[in-house]
Amino acid sequence: MRTSAPVTRVVLVLAKAPVAGRVKTRLMPVATPEGAAGIAAAALLDTLDAAGTVPGARTVVALEGDPAAGERGTELADALAGTVVVPQRGRTLGERITAAHDDVAAAFPGAATVQVGMDTPQLDPALLDDALRLVAGDADAALGLALDGGWWALALADPSRAGVIAEVPTSRDDTGRRTLAALRAGHDGLDPGRVLELPPLSDVDTPDDAVAVADLVPTGRFARAVADLLPVPGGLPR
Repeated sequence: MRTSAPVTRVVLVLAKAPVAGRVKTRLMPVATPEGAAGIAAAALLDTLDAAGTVPGARTVVALEGDPAAGERGTELADALAGTVVVPQRGRTLGERITAAHDDVAAAFPGAATVQVGMDTPQLDPALLDDALRLVAGDADAALGLALDGGWWALALADPSRAGVIAEVPTSRDDTGRRTLAALRAGHDGLDPGRVLELPPLSDVDTPDDAVAVADLVPTGRFARAVADLLPVPGGLPR
């Protein structure tokens, strides 16, 4: 990861290759394994679109797996070509998050970051831009809580501080609150009064989540994939 241009803002996307049977498994059996992976691919493509249009920001993708082996591989290859891709490292999710931030800190010294996953395809460039503006001025960190109890975004003025959340248990209904508490615990470089909150968003985990989020962004790839691949009663019109 080398660059000759000064980079002061980074959108970091933690992503998994959309391989059938390995992503969005909670959408099954309503969707087929291939359908669930197709929805995941669409979510990632919409997320990369949003990340790529944040003013003055570089997109870094911490990727697990080979997207060429998954759904919409050609589209993903084209989208990823405009980003910096690094492999995920670490055993736990907390370790992988920390390692991805450390990679960004090493490649782009002094850059602020906002990290998201591929579960909130309704996000837009303005949300990401606002998060980066916060940590460039009024905040050391900002966390976006998810409606299911987790979190959808972490912005940091100094991405090397991400390690303070490495041991927070994930996939729990109190993960977001625990993560916020860890950030506000008084670590060096993280003033508790300068750890702020971003607007809450809904993650896409279940079929109901997918339909509700697709309704928020009806013209995106995600909404089209949900309509085509998730045949739930009362879902989006085909």
